[in-house]
Amino acid sequence: MLTERYEYKKISRTNIDGKRHYKTPEGDAVPSVTTILDKTKPAEKMQALLNWKKRVGEEKAQQIVTEAANVGTVMHKKLEEYCLGTLEAPGSNLIQQQADKMARVVIDTGLKDMNECWGVEVPLYYSGLYAGTTDCVGMFKGEPAVLDFKQTNKPKKREWIEDYFLQLSAYILAHDKIHNTEIKRGVILMCSRDFKYQQFEIEGDELEFWKNKWWDRVEQFYNK
Repeated sequence: MLTERYEYKKISRTNIDGKRHYKTPEGDAVPSVTTILDKTKPAEKMQALLNWKKRVGEEKAQQIVTEAANVGTVMHKKLEEYCLGTLEAPGSNLIQQQADKMARVVIDTGLKDMNECWGVEVPLYYSGLYAGTTDCVGMFKGEPAVLDFKQTNKPKKREWIEDYFLQLSAYILAHDKIHNTEIKRGVILMCSRDFKYQQFEIEGDELEFWKNKWWDRVEQFYNK
């Protein structure tokens, strides 16, 4: 599926004050998209996270987060292999088996609509402001799109995934800036641990709304 329409230059990860940053090809170190989102998270969301940790216990919360991260990493790897045409059989451990099944749900249900893949784990940056990597860029339902793959312990409601839309907007803005594109669609392809598939798309006025919200968060970050 891979069609290399653009030259995606590498960006190298670095830490500054314990927060993830990237060194861009221009030589400057800028915060990652996730760093900006974490540092500007609304107080009510921070409190909700603290309440959850208190409710389940610190040890259990860490176990849940670590297991989800491990499954998500393997699922992403499987989807990357699919886009590159190198999908292999899973390993024998439970995480490998779980992640492979979840990836195949995304492939069969969501990626069937992908017409062309321009890159996976695509490095993107907006000069002097931020950088990051998005899971996939290409043609989706006949339109240029930025895609992110997500695993979840249970299905999500649209109003719960504001940060996902902000991430998509950040990557779309960066891709347009660097490569002179006009990407008008962002897509979240999500599978839960019990193999329920969800797909969320932003385009048109809604995409413009989330772009503006992203710039608000960037401004908050630098004002701090």
